[in-house]
Amino acid sequence: MSTPMDVDNKQNKRAGEASLSNVLSRQRVHFGSLEESERQNRRKTAATAEDLNGVSLEDLVDNSMNYELSESSKKAREEHQAILDEFERKKRARTLAVPTDDGRVRSKLRELGEPQCLFGEGPGDRRDRLRYLLSKQEGTEMVPDEEEETESESEEEKEEEFFTQGTLKLLEARRWMTRYSLPKARDRLQRQRLEYDMPLPQIKSLRKDLFAGLKSYANFSSQIGDDRPISQCIFSPDCSLIATGSWSGLCRIWNVPSCDTLVTLKGHTDRVGGVAWHPQSTLSIDRNVVNLASGGADELIHLWSLESEIPLASLQGHTARVSRVDFHPSGRFLGSASYDTSWRLWDVETTEELLLQEGHSREVYAIKFQIDGALVATGGLDAIGRVWDLRTGRSAMVLEGHVKEILSVDFSPNGYQVATGSADNTIRIWDIRTLRCAYTIAAHKSLVSDVKFFNGSLALVSEDCVNGINPTLSGLYLVSGGYDGFVNIWSADDWNLLKSLAGHDGKVMAVDVSSDNKFIASSGFDRTFKLWSNETLPI
Repeated sequence: MSTPMDVDNKQNKRAGEASLSNVLSRQRVHFGSLEESERQNRRKTAATAEDLNGVSLEDLVDNSMNYELSESSKKAREEHQAILDEFERKKRARTLAVPTDDGRVRSKLRELGEPQCLFGEGPGDRRDRLRYLLSKQEGTEMVPDEEEETESESEEEKEEEFFTQGTLKLLEARRWMTRYSLPKARDRLQRQRLEYDMPLPQIKSLRKDLFAGLKSYANFSSQIGDDRPISQCIFSPDCSLIATGSWSGLCRIWNVPSCDTLVTLKGHTDRVGGVAWHPQSTLSIDRNVVNLASGGADELIHLWSLESEIPLASLQGHTARVSRVDFHPSGRFLGSASYDTSWRLWDVETTEELLLQEGHSREVYAIKFQIDGALVATGGLDAIGRVWDLRTGRSAMVLEGHVKEILSVDFSPNGYQVATGSADNTIRIWDIRTLRCAYTIAAHKSLVSDVKFFNGSLALVSEDCVNGINPTLSGLYLVSGGYDGFVNIWSADDWNLLKSLAGHDGKVMAVDVSSDNKFIASSGFDRTFKLWSNETLPI
């Protein structure tokens, strides 16, 4: 029999069990790993998303048709896609191999249905347009054919330096020039060392006196030399004569300073481009040997004496116009520059061709031997000059810097400087010792037709003896002529303009300086040649 106390205990027990079950039915708090809790939350979120109309979030992202974009969103998406497409096009363009031959480029444009040429379009622009069109086509890959690869390989081979076997006569000539040039170079260097030890005030005084005389130069005489432009004028070694060559094909020899005609040399049938005196001409008694050489547009080189109006011999071999000629300092050899893109070396005694030298991509216009006889410099219409070692046949230096044709070249008597005049209106001074351009002179307002260093071949020296040697004045100034009608005199130390001589009615085509430092000669398109001299000194 239960008592009232037992009933109360049972009711309290049932209430405690009910409250415990309610607590257990609540969400429990786990004090375990956070990663486990995050995984459970993601599973619940995914399950909830799948219950939303039976479509997952991935399906909503991939299927863009399930929702509509605004106009601004559509525009932004199109711009973004256009940027991506342009990146892809540029990537394809970098991998395309577009032909370099303009004919193949035109043919490919025709295949694509595009115009072969647009107004003002060059080969390079046309090739870029083809690359752009091909890059817009997906899957396009253009590989150059075997013929183009062969052409590119041949072009690379052409750029490589190559040598050909010379004759025994050329070998003997090279050995002879080596034996000739070494003593000359030794004597020149020895003299330069002695002059280097001169006191600086003495050097300044000598140059000041020389430059003061040059600033007083004026027109001494003017002579009509032909009925066509006079392309060349050059003093004889003893300065008593001057030779001119004209576009009429005639060469004339004039007396200095009276400018009277002595001999008219008839032999060329076209324009005379180059005239050069033999180094021993007028210094020896024999006038029946070779005293003068000339080259013309008739592809011939004539050798002249001073006693006959017809040439002693003619050198044949060039296949185009002979632009310039120059004698080797020994007088035994002659160099010639031609429009056939080569320069040649001739034996004056046997009139045989010893060397045909290529190396310019266009016409060779100028040529000049170094005072020692070891080097020769050439300038071409390819805007490139080269210094060649006659003893080995190698190109010793490339004169690269002019932007237009090189029309004149000359060696300084110091043996290591070369001056080049160009159609870019400048004169560049090159240093063979450092193999670079030492100075650029803005010389004329038009092209520079000729440049000449003062070369005192008569051993013109100062009257003052310093350290047992009379310092030479040779090489202390430079003379240039230009198509602006002026003859300019430049100092050879700081390359400043000393004097500008005006008198020609038009283009100045050639200049020269007498070795006795008394005259400057110039010839021009106005059919005259002129002598310039210091007006304060008696002749």
